[in-house]
Amino acid sequence: MTESTLTHPTAPAPSSAVLDDARVGDIRGALGTIKQDDTGERRGLSADLKTLLAIVGPGLIVMVGDNDAGAFAVYGQAGQNYGTALLWTLLLLIPVLYVNQEMVLRLGAVTGVGHARLILERFGKFWGAFSIIDLFLLNALTLVTEFIGITMAADYLGLPKTASVILATGIVIASAFTGSFRRFERIALALCATSLLLVPLYFMIHPQTSQMAHDFVVPVIPGTSGELATVMLLIIGIVGTTVAPWQLFFQQSYIIDKRITPRFMKYEKADLWIGIAIVIIGAAAMMGLAAAAFAGTKGFGNFNDTAGLITGIAAKAGKAAGVLFAIALLDASIIGAFAVSLSTAYAIGDVFGMKHSLHRRVKSAKGFYAVYAGLVAAAATIVLIPGSPLGLLTQGVQTLAGVLLPSATVFLLLLCNDKRVLGPWVNGPKTNAFTSAVVGVLVTLSIILTASVLFPDISAGAILDTMAGCGITGVLAAGYAFTCRRTAAKEDPIDRTGRDNWRMPPLETLTRPAMSTGRKISMGALRTYLLIAMVLAVIKIVQVALGN
Repeated sequence: MTESTLTHPTAPAPSSAVLDDARVGDIRGALGTIKQDDTGERRGLSADLKTLLAIVGPGLIVMVGDNDAGAFAVYGQAGQNYGTALLWTLLLLIPVLYVNQEMVLRLGAVTGVGHARLILERFGKFWGAFSIIDLFLLNALTLVTEFIGITMAADYLGLPKTASVILATGIVIASAFTGSFRRFERIALALCATSLLLVPLYFMIHPQTSQMAHDFVVPVIPGTSGELATVMLLIIGIVGTTVAPWQLFFQQSYIIDKRITPRFMKYEKADLWIGIAIVIIGAAAMMGLAAAAFAGTKGFGNFNDTAGLITGIAAKAGKAAGVLFAIALLDASIIGAFAVSLSTAYAIGDVFGMKHSLHRRVKSAKGFYAVYAGLVAAAATIVLIPGSPLGLLTQGVQTLAGVLLPSATVFLLLLCNDKRVLGPWVNGPKTNAFTSAVVGVLVTLSIILTASVLFPDISAGAILDTMAGCGITGVLAAGYAFTCRRTAAKEDPIDRTGRDNWRMPPLETLTRPAMSTGRKISMGALRTYLLIAMVLAVIKIVQVALGN
């Protein structure tokens, strides 16, 4: 019997769509257990707290994993090159983080099916292949950046590079190979706690808090018009490292693997907000640390890599500060390696129908664990190859994640409006409007980047004209979409009664939604454009790396 049949003693529930039966049963979190037959109402602060402690994990891990090695490089570059002038991007990304991750939270809890499998089943092999190939390639590159972070931290701490990479590889693999979801989550949460080292480090360096508060709420584009392409590249990198596509796939599958169902939705949302608070505080601290460490020095405006960042922090606040930052970087890289590897292994398991749960031992889920270990080992090997362009790769991966994010967000939005998938949990009009606006902004950023690469001397006026054109196009498209949705809502209103007991039926019982010609053309055009933008982004990254 699945948990969905027990959430309401008197109401029948549909059969479960969960693909791996190991993902059904008691919730055994790092900080508590909830029995499958525990259907009682939570009353009082103590009961709520105990439930939250048992649930906490998916939102926290996915967010802290977001502040990984690539994030250290991107936020550090922003601080070293432009001070705290780009802090405002973090404020704007808070609602984006919540809305995106809340949608995959609902998808996971309600459907019991991973993100990759849903895309494949609901949109077909053609679109599913795009999504999964993007994820696999981007995750593989991101995983390499995690090991780059490990090598840089180990080098500063005086540890041998090869031995450090091999040891880190063993830790990342062994932590997942325990056959116990609870043990893995306890390790992951311990690493999340270690990420708080950035807080005492912040007070050791003393960034200008008043200036940071100002820059957090007042948007500014730093640099001259000739630097516009470089700044836009960095802003897209900040977006890509803060709201990365792998997060969508990871959190949805991890929620399912933890056996969280709709009746725990409010606790999982609280878990997500805790994670968002930690990731934004950490990101702001990294930007502020780099800004304070390099202000007034020859290094200001000349970011090279995270190793140089550690050296600058040590020069500013002493050896202990450098050691703390290196340990925080090492910790972040390992958390990131956990999350990115699991995201990929979950997705591959979903698509190919393999058993894919951390509740299973290696013998009963060989394919799942083989993918996980293979990715980790391959990334470690690449980092150890002499002459690999590690600094270039770290910067490039975050930018590519930002460029590809609109495509991932569009699929997420379509799934969250699919009534056969989410039933009474489908998006409301406000969520749809906001998410559509986010897609529009992301596409606009990539258009500006594309224009600045093709026309390096583009003026600020031309940029404003581009933004205005995109804005007008977006408003017209939003108006048309709103009219269509309003008409559809009148014809087929959403009934949200009894939704705590509603689960998606098995996928094979659902009819695939028909895609209109207009939607196919729109998605095809978006996909083609983003591929062009990705190529141009790579060109600009190489130009920046060569100093052109």
